[in-house]
Amino acid sequence: MTDAAQARGGGRPGAAAGAVRPDGRPSPDGARAAGLEPETAPGAAPIPLLEPRDGPAALVASVPDLDRAVAALAVGEGPVAVDAERASGFRYGHRAFLVQVRRRGAGTVLIDPMACPNLTGLDEALAGTEVVLHAASQDLPCLAELGFSPRALFDTELAGRLLGYPRVGLGALVESVLGWTLEKGHAAADWSVRPLPGELLRYAALDVELLVELRDALAARLAEQGKSEWAEQEFAAVLAAKPPGPRPDPWRRTSGIHRVHTRRGLAIVRELWQERDKIARRRDLSPGRVLPDTAIVEAARVLPGSQADLTDLPGFQGRGARRHASVWQRAVKRVRGQAEAELPGPALPPPEGPPPTHRWQERDPVAAQRLATVRTVVAALADEHTLPAENLLPPDVVRRLAWQPPDPAGVAEVRADLAAHGARPWQVGLTALPISRALGRLAEKAESAQETGNAEAAPTEAAPTEAAPTEAAPAEAAEAAEG
Repeated sequence: MTDAAQARGGGRPGAAAGAVRPDGRPSPDGARAAGLEPETAPGAAPIPLLEPRDGPAALVASVPDLDRAVAALAVGEGPVAVDAERASGFRYGHRAFLVQVRRRGAGTVLIDPMACPNLTGLDEALAGTEVVLHAASQDLPCLAELGFSPRALFDTELAGRLLGYPRVGLGALVESVLGWTLEKGHAAADWSVRPLPGELLRYAALDVELLVELRDALAARLAEQGKSEWAEQEFAAVLAAKPPGPRPDPWRRTSGIHRVHTRRGLAIVRELWQERDKIARRRDLSPGRVLPDTAIVEAARVLPGSQADLTDLPGFQGRGARRHASVWQRAVKRVRGQAEAELPGPALPPPEGPPPTHRWQERDPVAAQRLATVRTVVAALADEHTLPAENLLPPDVVRRLAWQPPDPAGVAEVRADLAAHGARPWQVGLTALPISRALGRLAEKAESAQETGNAEAAPTEAAPTEAAPTEAAPAEAAEAAEG
């Protein structure tokens, strides 16, 4: 190890060179070795982490190098930190263009998936190892495409949510929990460029530098708060989640489509979106770099009659858009010639499940009241247990329960309903009883209001019967007088 590496606190974890920070506080490694809490000391300024502690990480860009890296990682110790970098704003799809792996005893390895697209060997070597990811649901799909699928997971972002941290980005958690700051200036970089600049490789290595230390600190805090079992169930649910299927009418997710108010305008959105997607897929470009959503929406609103009118619109004047001007014009022309029956209508609600909540009050005011009641219960419980309401009970579970609750809404029935909609056991255990009680009180109020209304209406309905003798009295009196 060089003197420069020692000055950075490099070397193996727990080494004396990395035991303390310049201000005298323990480093993450030194704190753990000394049994100290890694939480930032009150008032202490965080320390920038500018270089990997072991020096520059190795870039693996050949199969032999990958085999050697896998062998080293296989004999490492403890959990393995993993991260993936994509180029979603530059390339089509969400595949990984760099995979970072770090394990105690093996150091940090940066794998180039363009040169090494098969990570099944890594997957087999780490089959029994806990994998530490931050926001795992974002990286697991692109890692699975490479043949790497963890069996055991610790998600540091999800752990931060369960612990109630107000900011759960990797940089924010590392700073608040470990007292270090990470550079985050390259988060939106184009990771598909080759060769990758040294500054991007350094940035990528730092993303996994402290991930296991962060995992250890968060795990200890979860245990302190009695939330370890919660976390284990959440991590298992992330691993078990099935990849989402293709969306129906994906063009309806075009940003700004709410500004399009005619069916022919919607047809233009559909045609332009589909043509753009074909081009983007063929050229391996992010669709927004071919034609921005703003341009599609503007064309749908204006319904241009000529190519000149189309290319004069904002968003159609960039080089990428001009390159395919004739394609856009043909798409618009097709729509202008379509019969009314061929035009798309408003978006249909999902084939199953409740409608959008903003329509509940109009369609079913009673269900809207149930939704407000359940949301209030969940928010209060979340506040009590210091975590976000959406992590205590997923919003979709809340909506489904409120839209079509069990009848009767007893505790056992609510528990079964929550579980059927995907709530984890710990979530069911915390929420079923309070929700059942709240729904019961709501039902009692509705019954009481109905009975009160019936009672108030009863005299009004009976009034003509009571008034009849009064109205008949003069006739009866006349008959008596005549008699």
